[in-house]
Amino acid sequence: MFGQEFELVECRSNWGENRVYFSDSHGHVQSIATSYTDVAAVDPFVEIAAGRSYFRFDDLIRLVELLERLR
Repeated sequence: MFGQEFELVECRSNWGENRVYFSDSHGHVQSIATSYTDVAAVDPFVEIAAGRSYFRFDDLIRLVELLERLR
């Protein structure tokens, strides 16, 4: 669907995930995660990191805690 434009029907949170609902070329309502679209605001971390960092500090701390528990 990359590069295509669709008519936005609704944005809402379902099961803890933000979703975008749109009408496809057949007129059926479909949904995808908002993060896969340009409807969502740009994540400030991603914008500031500008490709220099792939991991957030808090995520790395949680990863270390998980690895320590698995040991």
